[in-house]
Amino acid sequence: MASPFTAATSLSCTSPSWLHGFVGPTNEISKFPDKRIPMLVLAQKKAKKTRKIILKEDVTDLGKKGQLVDVKAGFYRNFLLPTGKAQIVTPGLLKEMRMEEERIEAEKKRVKEEAQQLALIFETVGAFKVKRKGGKGRQIFGTVTAQDLVDIIKAQIQRDVDKRIVSLPDIRETGEYIAELKLHPEVTAQVRLNVYAN
Repeated sequence: MASPFTAATSLSCTSPSWLHGFVGPTNEISKFPDKRIPMLVLAQKKAKKTRKIILKEDVTDLGKKGQLVDVKAGFYRNFLLPTGKAQIVTPGLLKEMRMEEERIEAEKKRVKEEAQQLALIFETVGAFKVKRKGGKGRQIFGTVTAQDLVDIIKAQIQRDVDKRIVSLPDIRETGEYIAELKLHPEVTAQVRLNVYAN
């Protein structure tokens, strides 16, 4: 049977007759003193039901692939699970994710170290010599392109370089120039070019 203190909202009573329906006969009501009693209402908040999930693919306004997020249970059950976009997080899955992250970090570190070694090689080689047909004064016929630099690097130090990572100034005269090779997002090598006319 419910207590009268949780059934009413902050009411006070002067006459215990209204309590008769909650408590029972009047002889039980006499247990309460005949004075004003403040009543408290204790309401329970509805518990928020969320699920910790890992996204299997990018979801707009939620997160990227591999990200851990909290979502409402209904959203997971009705949308993410049927479409195969998410999976409930388990201890085994968390361990697998950590191992994958460590493997990816190790791979990134290895690639960066290789790029730093290659940058050191380019800077110790000295200037690459580029020969072009000469015109009037210091001018040359045509320009020196990124592909020209890639071919020279391949011939002199036997390293394959993608021409998309080469940044060259506009070279239309003989002289010394500096080209940049973006070997890694954090590693850039500077290469000296010595352009001369034959």
